[in-house]
Amino acid sequence: MALRMASRSLLRMRSPSALACGARRFEGSSSIKEYEFIKVETKGKTGVITMDRAKTYNALCNGMIVELCTAVTAFDEDPAVGAIVITGGDKVFAAGADITEMVGLSFSDCYNQDKFKDWAALTRVRKPLIAAVNGYALGGGCELAMMCDIILAGDDAKFGQPEINLGVIPGWGGTQRLVRAVGKSKAMEMVLTGSMIDAKRANWDGLVSRVVEPEKVVETAVALGNKIASMSRPSVLMAKEAVNSAYELTLTEGLHVERRMFHSLFATEDQKEGMAAFLEKRKPEWTHK
Repeated sequence: MALRMASRSLLRMRSPSALACGARRFEGSSSIKEYEFIKVETKGKTGVITMDRAKTYNALCNGMIVELCTAVTAFDEDPAVGAIVITGGDKVFAAGADITEMVGLSFSDCYNQDKFKDWAALTRVRKPLIAAVNGYALGGGCELAMMCDIILAGDDAKFGQPEINLGVIPGWGGTQRLVRAVGKSKAMEMVLTGSMIDAKRANWDGLVSRVVEPEKVVETAVALGNKIASMSRPSVLMAKEAVNSAYELTLTEGLHVERRMFHSLFATEDQKEGMAAFLEKRKPEWTHK
């Protein structure tokens, strides 16, 4: 039943709201104060972005993608924010791409437009991204979660890449990031069959960091974000970059990157403060310099 519901959400007929969504475009980042498809707020030192297309199961239309990237970029540039949380509704994180925008595309349309290139903005974010997932994270929704640095899931969460049922394959990184998260065999099974895994299995396989009660997912994610934001900013940024390099470099190259970043932090005021505070048995006062 869950898979049928997800499939129906992906295959619904084209509607005026879908057309309006596809036409929505923004330029710039920090100048945007209001959004049509997402809600944005700050809790402590954590930026929170909530996808808000409940009637379409948070289908990721072009307009929502642009708004997500715009809001994330704005938080990334905000010195008062140290981490960013992306979440959806109580029942659905995001059910995938908006199929009404893709059903009529040809190969040349996809290739010439470099379809999904807007997502690249998320991969350039330097601050930690936390996905707070309740309910279904399917297709592009699962891929969006995997673009984040940490995934927290409610125990009702379900993850899947059902694109094979539509005659296509994941196109936002699912075939690459899922393999790195759960291994080739499980990723192959999910991609080739369109099957889903629940939160417990996702945690066991290493896809998610932690499983909590559904009503506490966002609260837990924000608390984690604020804890990260309380650390030295240069250390956090370098730590994220070093860990991510493990996915793209050989072990020797990754160790070299880690060592150089470790050395670099000795040029910061926060390194001096952190070690002095440790020896003096007090809490460090970071300047983020």
